[in-house]
Amino acid sequence: MGRRPQREIRERLLAACTDHVLAHGLGSGLPALAATAGTSPRMLVYHFGTRERLLREVLGEARRRQLHLFREALAPRDEPYERTLGRAWATVTGPEGASFVRLFARVHDDPALWPEFRRAATTDWLDVLEEGLRTGHGDDASALATTTLAVVRGLLLDRDATGDTVRTDAAFAAFLRFLETARS
Repeated sequence: MGRRPQREIRERLLAACTDHVLAHGLGSGLPALAATAGTSPRMLVYHFGTRERLLREVLGEARRRQLHLFREALAPRDEPYERTLGRAWATVTGPEGASFVRLFARVHDDPALWPEFRRAATTDWLDVLEEGLRTGHGDDASALATTTLAVVRGLLLDRDATGDTVRTDAAFAAFLRFLETARS
């Protein structure tokens, strides 16, 4: 009778493969993922079934990490929400946040990797943004949450396409000043 995959080993492999994909992207084959995880491609298949299932689980784990990091950065604090948004921008565009942005830009561009991702990539952020904006912007908070998400996405696309961090940081700072003047 064959052994069953052990949960602890599987979780360790998933964490290592997720770290690798965040650092190097989705293009890595099983040998590279296995080497990073300290195992063999055969053992990855043993624990995850197929390369595709492994990648789906890696994307799911990366998304859980991203949601935790970004939601923590976006959580309302005892300060004007524009200040919180400024720090969140630094998190999103910093080294840790940038790895998520790069990975999920690829997933966004290739819906076959995760068909429901585009919708989730929008709806996952609206509630926390709206909550933060509600105190200073009242009834406009919902619309401003959508606007904020659109501005962030647009500036991230611009930043990725041009590499111009100074201009995109300045544009986000200008957007924050706009939000401050629009307070109720």
